[in-house]
Amino acid sequence: MFTLLMICLIRALRFKPAERKVVEPEKIGFDRQKAVSDLKEMIKIRTVSYNDTEKEDSAEFEKFIELLPRLFPLTHKKLSLTRVEPKGLLYKWQGKSSKEPTVLMAHFDVVPADEGSWSRPPFEGVIENETLWGRGTLDTKGTLNGIFQATERLLEEGFVPENDIYFSFAGDEETQGDSTPGIVALLKSQGIKPALVVDEGGAVVENVFPGVKKRIAVVGAAEKGVTNVRYKVKSGGGHSSTPPAHTPIGILSRACAAVENNPFKMRMTSTVEEMFDNLGRHSTFLYRLIFANLWLFKPVLDAMAKKAGGEMNALMRTTVAFTTAKGADAFNVIPTEAEMTSNCRIISGETRESTVETLKSIVNDPSVEIEYLDGSDPSVVSKTDCPEYKKLAAVINEVFPDAVVTPYLMIACSDSRHYGAISDRVYRFSAMAMSGEERKLIHGNDERITFRGIWEAVEFYLRLIKRC
Repeated sequence: MFTLLMICLIRALRFKPAERKVVEPEKIGFDRQKAVSDLKEMIKIRTVSYNDTEKEDSAEFEKFIELLPRLFPLTHKKLSLTRVEPKGLLYKWQGKSSKEPTVLMAHFDVVPADEGSWSRPPFEGVIENETLWGRGTLDTKGTLNGIFQATERLLEEGFVPENDIYFSFAGDEETQGDSTPGIVALLKSQGIKPALVVDEGGAVVENVFPGVKKRIAVVGAAEKGVTNVRYKVKSGGGHSSTPPAHTPIGILSRACAAVENNPFKMRMTSTVEEMFDNLGRHSTFLYRLIFANLWLFKPVLDAMAKKAGGEMNALMRTTVAFTTAKGADAFNVIPTEAEMTSNCRIISGETRESTVETLKSIVNDPSVEIEYLDGSDPSVVSKTDCPEYKKLAAVINEVFPDAVVTPYLMIACSDSRHYGAISDRVYRFSAMAMSGEERKLIHGNDERITFRGIWEAVEFYLRLIKRC
């Protein structure tokens, strides 16, 4: 036991971050007022997407697309634009070479806003105290604005990228629409294999990893899959005054409890292992002791994650969240059919099919019909030991010099997953620093972005494009 303890202590003492050379980046200038005013104009346009497209105002989407040439005339003069149905925009910036093209992504549709619950109107572009309020400021018109501002500025300087650069913008990302799949299919048909793809996803965050006080720039190297699963129980129905021993809803409740009490097994993916290795070195000694010796402490980490739930738990297993249920239409009727659904987020290495089979095994009740409804498998896991990732990390450190850059497993879904069909260097990073409170504004009430956040996005893309 003493020998084991000494081994763990020595490994923890040696578990330190590598020294990083701090290089003063070149100064970059751009029109900061234009960056703010242009994004304000974008926010005013109600590009709200719905699963039921009949609810959408197609004129607003066209209005947005027509706004772009007015805001960025040089970009629309120098770059080619291909519209991809139903709401895709594919720009091409011809570089000196076509061998290692880059794709920069964003989406210009937004989720609906409960306007009565906002303290400022979500589509008026209100500015107060160097903060721009509005739906889409964070997700992701702010990113699209950063890409265009950087491009317009560089074109003014006569800059020509070393390699072709494509802008892949969708107006139906929030509804998992067909625009990005259509763009990917078009690029594939042309034999284009991106050397680098950058989409929304991670950001610069703080107080999210145990024991780490520094800011962290998390770059999604992979994202979990998602599937919706339905659980159904049928019966002969009847009057509630003479119920059977177990009603359909009771049986479903038992199935729900079984799944929640028996989480999927922990699966430590390569992406998460690298994240733990990177961030654990910046943690306090107790956590360094754990992360330096995961070969011994994985069961402890597993137990902690299961108990706490939340983000740490979601990084290490397929999760199941029960979200809807329905039974009879009257209080005094035993339903002839009752059902509930769960939303499952699938860890890398598992599939929709394996997830459903595991759920059937956990429930272990033939009276409960369990079926897959829809979804997608986990994304391709992108490489991090390659020049493209290192280039991206270097740019992040130029804009956010105090942040620790690390890959991570993205829990949510993005359009970038489609690019796995043509590239294994797809990364998810939103170039902005966000507090915990600010992250909650995404899809929430009072979404807003500081001027600092607007400018950081522009600087990020200016520096990144220069390296492409």
